[in-house]
Amino acid sequence: MHIAVPKEIMNNENRVALTPMGVQTLVADGHEVFIETGAGEGASFPDSAYKDAGATIVDSAEETWSKAELLLKVKEPLESEYKYLRSDLTVFTYLHLAADRPLAEALVEANTTSIAYETVTDRHGTLPLLNPMSQVAGRLAVIEGTHRLLSTQSGRGLLVSGVPGTQPARVVVIGGGQVGASAVAMAHGLRAEVTVLDLDPHVLQRFDDQYAGGVRTLISDPATIEKMKKGAVLVDVAIDQGGCFENSKKTSHDDPTFKVHDTLFYCVANMPGAVANTSTRALSSATLPYIRAVAKDDLDAAIKRFPGLEGGVMTRGGRLVSEPVRKAFDWDD
Repeated sequence: MHIAVPKEIMNNENRVALTPMGVQTLVADGHEVFIETGAGEGASFPDSAYKDAGATIVDSAEETWSKAELLLKVKEPLESEYKYLRSDLTVFTYLHLAADRPLAEALVEANTTSIAYETVTDRHGTLPLLNPMSQVAGRLAVIEGTHRLLSTQSGRGLLVSGVPGTQPARVVVIGGGQVGASAVAMAHGLRAEVTVLDLDPHVLQRFDDQYAGGVRTLISDPATIEKMKKGAVLVDVAIDQGGCFENSKKTSHDDPTFKVHDTLFYCVANMPGAVANTSTRALSSATLPYIRAVAKDDLDAAIKRFPGLEGGVMTRGGRLVSEPVRKAFDWDD
């Protein structure tokens, strides 16, 4: 199979969908791999590393897309890439289609098969291709949030850990899932005063047990979270899927924050792109078994091997097949 990896074009998206080691594995499987020149530079993977692994380096995005039977990306195709979609192409990437109807319509119109990393499940019912980036985003959210508390960032002038004789910064994590757990771990490691909120008492019990009471746990409700101190920083890690705060709107690494009243919002849609080498290694390790399965035979055979892959199929045969996305759009064929 012809497998191609274009350079990401989203603002400051430095990740790449495949590492040179991943290329080496796919080439050993008998596939041809095409990498757009410079695709891995932002993640510290030069063209020479891909060439040494057996890939063919191509000069342009148009050529990269045209050579692909299976196209691997990190982020969803942007509007300028819709022209490359076609009926004999399978795109495997993060799609977040429920927040992007124009993309869904473009994929259906082009009769492109698309598979979303974020909704593939494993035999445990977890999200193996989303979890690595959730872990990165959760940890990075604390780093970015505490950075914005610095006086040099027009913040409250707080050192997250404090020093003897002062209070540490207070970090509140809303939701105790994979992102939240990673954020709690990072904030606790930085010696912040950490509170985690969740709707499920069993989740809160897990945090209480894990941190032996060193993390405060509260049931999440409006009364608990409605008051914010002047200068508070809100990091919205769910912005790819529409956001979790009323005033959230997508921002970029170039212009990551905006003010709402006396608070600062950080809503970058591709946070893990800021730590591209780490993110690429984590993502490629997780996706490679599924990529190999799709490339070996066909999508149906891959689904037989990995049944949870079926939940990742968004568009196929000129139809939007994901029921959750269809419901989100009130889609009627």
